[in-house]
Amino acid sequence: MGNIKDKVAIIGMGCCKFGENWDKGPEDMIIEAAYEAYEDAGIDPKDIQAAWLGTVSAHWIGMGGLALAEPLKLQGIPITRVENWCATGHEALRNASFAVACGMYDIAIAVGFEKLKDTGFPGLGVGRGMHPVMEMRRTAPSSFAFIATRYFHTYGLSPDEGKETIAKIAVKNHRNGSMHPKAHFQKEITLDQALKAPIIAWPLGLFDCCGNSDGAAVAIITRADMAKKFRDDPIYIKGMGVSQNSMMPHFQPGFEWTGFEVTRNASKQAYDQAGIKNPRKEIDLAVVHDCFTITEMIIYEDLGFSPKGKAKEDIDAGTFALEGELPVNTDGGLKCFGHPVGASGLRMSYEIYKQLQGKGEKRQIKNAQRGLAHTLGGHPSVSCVMVYGNSLG
Repeated sequence: MGNIKDKVAIIGMGCCKFGENWDKGPEDMIIEAAYEAYEDAGIDPKDIQAAWLGTVSAHWIGMGGLALAEPLKLQGIPITRVENWCATGHEALRNASFAVACGMYDIAIAVGFEKLKDTGFPGLGVGRGMHPVMEMRRTAPSSFAFIATRYFHTYGLSPDEGKETIAKIAVKNHRNGSMHPKAHFQKEITLDQALKAPIIAWPLGLFDCCGNSDGAAVAIITRADMAKKFRDDPIYIKGMGVSQNSMMPHFQPGFEWTGFEVTRNASKQAYDQAGIKNPRKEIDLAVVHDCFTITEMIIYEDLGFSPKGKAKEDIDAGTFALEGELPVNTDGGLKCFGHPVGASGLRMSYEIYKQLQGKGEKRQIKNAQRGLAHTLGGHPSVSCVMVYGNSLG
């Protein structure tokens, strides 16, 4: 098996303000993010040789690559649309990276966007079920509420203990998000507020759930050996992995309910490529798929940051706080940015990119050299893990 390590570098990134962007269409958000990335990389749009677009809802606003060709005037070059549930933004970057690594292109752009608010998407299971045989009326909060209650039971957390533990994650992420001007939600909350918030699906309250948001994010990549021609501080891709499961794994016999196999598999692929043996010690920060607070808690264990069943101890110790041993979701995560599906993987990578360059502003952590971005999508059916570093080797 080949290895992507140090073959590709990110030389520019951009991200629009996430939120209820009623005054912007998809094109406006794409242009805003792309031109920030162009300026960051010091390139002209005509330098782009190929493009990858990640979006889940493109069939509502334009098929294939047209949603990217039109606003960025990229007609005449190859544009490919990709979609892979909530890993879609990462997939755009991953496929663009393969194309550059193989030598086909020198400079490529990866774009992810979603305009959820205009679709009326509520985040609830409505209409016909999503499987031709196993008809269902599933909601994301209810599915992850089952996961939370099973986790609490399996690892001996009382209902009050468990609820308070995940509430601490919400407080952490809101604190971090309050310091990011592009986050949807930029307000700190107290533990008491999180605990007393309206219940969506017990034990998940309002502050345990990420929002539905609009957003776009962009990365410009080149060959690693060319990167220093564009900037002094490029960020190198060290490893990337993707894992798939069945469409509805929680309907299958043996679904464990206290962990996500796809995350473990994807992280193993990325760690093997990056040469990571002890992720807790070798990763300096991570931005992960906290669609719900319980999800983030379990991700700590699946990524090897916490021993199985022991995440509570690390949460209580502040391990994943901004000043902790291994800061997680330094930009507020999905909790505060929301989750415009196609954009999220690239938004996460945008935060890692900035942190590894020492440009995290109020959120900047010390001595950030290697970071991880993680997405988890479906039911959960797919995961992508990307590892980045700010130096070769």
